[in-house]
Amino acid sequence: QVQLVESGGGLVQAGGSLRLSCAASGSIRSVNDMGWYRQAPGKQRELVAAITSGGNTNYADSVKGRFAISRDNAKNTVYLQMNSLKPEDTSVYYCNAVIVTRYPTYTKTYWGQGTQVTVSS
Repeated sequence: QVQLVESGGGLVQAGGSLRLSCAASGSIRSVNDMGWYRQAPGKQRELVAAITSGGNTNYADSVKGRFAISRDNAKNTVYLQMNSLKPEDTSVYYCNAVIVTRYPTYTKTYWGQGTQVTVSS
């Protein structure tokens, strides 16, 4: 069994910073792509940033230059450093990961439970 546990959300003023973490644990053989998504009330879930196992990154245009995604492969953990936060960044942030499990071996995309980020103006 595999789970993703997120931490680091909260309330911050506009212009401030937050760092989100997401750790994968359980019966893991390997972790491939990892990413962060967000979903605001009444809106569709959208990709914020993604990172491959080799460290290649991809960002939504709305966060380029402000957010940075990174990962620690030894800890099966992905991070999202969010700087210069804006009220429009307010959302529930979800991490996901494509994980190859052990015994039995299969590949599946897992999601975290979500963490609230609120940016006040």
